Amino acid sequence: MKNISTILLGGGNFWITEAIFKNVRGVLRVTPGYAGGYLAAPVYREVCSGRTGHAEVVQIHFNSSQIDLESLLDIFFTMHNPTLENKQGVEKGSQYRSYIGSTSLEQSKIVKDYIRVRQENNTLPNNIATDIELNNVFFEAEYYHHNYYEIHLSQPYAQRLIAPNLQEVEAIFKEYYITPLLAS
Repeated sequence: MKNISTILLGGGNFWITEAIFKNVRGVLRVTPGYAGGYLAAPVYREVCSGRTGHAEVVQIHFNSSQIDLESLLDIFFTMHNPTLENKQGVEKGSQYRSYIGSTSLEQSKIVKDYIRVRQENNTLPNNIATDIELNNVFFEAEYYHHNYYEIHLSQPYAQRLIAPNLQEVEAIFKEYYITPLLAS
């Protein structure tokens, strides 16, 4: 379909990023994985070492007639701190860096213009450190990383880190969220 686009977003741990984008109106699929590195076919253990160059990301397929890229970027830049290098929250390492993999030249221009405007408007306390690449090379994460939040709701990581982030972003962008029952 002509209105379907894909983008790669890394805002720290992909479990958090997946949970935040999963029920956004117009988002068709969110898949955790790895991008931006130099090792072919990386696995979680290798990526966690920080030596593969990959970031934990989610691949988002979205219907641009239902949600535009700028709105996705608004959510993305709210859900994490894009001014930190190789770190998000308690997690440190290049695999947790802020990352955008644009999948077309047009998309790359939109992302760069968006960031330029945010920088010019001083909407963040420091310069944006997000890695931006024209990249559609994506390695899907192992099955046990998919739907992590829904499967592990009672786990401490889900309760202490994912749930508060998700609630905060949903409260700010409530017009973009659909209920999980309608999302399936």
